[in-house]
Amino acid sequence: MALPTGTQAPDFTLKSKTASGLTDVKLSENFGKKNTVLLFFPAAFTGVCTQEMCSISGGLSDYEKLDATVIGISVDSPFAQEAWAQKEGITFPLVSDYKRAVAKAYDVLLEDLVGLGPAAKRAAFVIDKNGVIQYSEQTPTPKELPDFDAVKATLAKLK
Repeated sequence: MALPTGTQAPDFTLKSKTASGLTDVKLSENFGKKNTVLLFFPAAFTGVCTQEMCSISGGLSDYEKLDATVIGISVDSPFAQEAWAQKEGITFPLVSDYKRAVAKAYDVLLEDLVGLGPAAKRAAFVIDKNGVIQYSEQTPTPKELPDFDAVKATLAKLK
């Protein structure tokens, strides 16, 4: 089960690939400044993940109005994530949990994704400016999307 609300969010520094090269994305850089929405997803270039990330990207202004930064996390390499983001027009940071340590820390590591090995489960977390998890959801299966209305309602209460 995903880490529960009220838990201090495990900090991380993960790689993201942008046009300017590999960059570090550190969760705690948002502490004291913005709320954070973490979206764990199983794999780039897959149907449900593409639907989810494109939907979020298309409505990114909704999250910005709620004073939140969105970060997508998968076990894909940052190079695969960048190619996928460019192909699909995903405009928020995707970070690589290639070593699977962050998915494990948030208790959302799927032991085996269709015979390919460990991957992130589909999960959503809202982390407040103090670094505390205010919303936690792991979907029953990787084919189901998180309740984004609940994510936004949580953010609205934090504003």
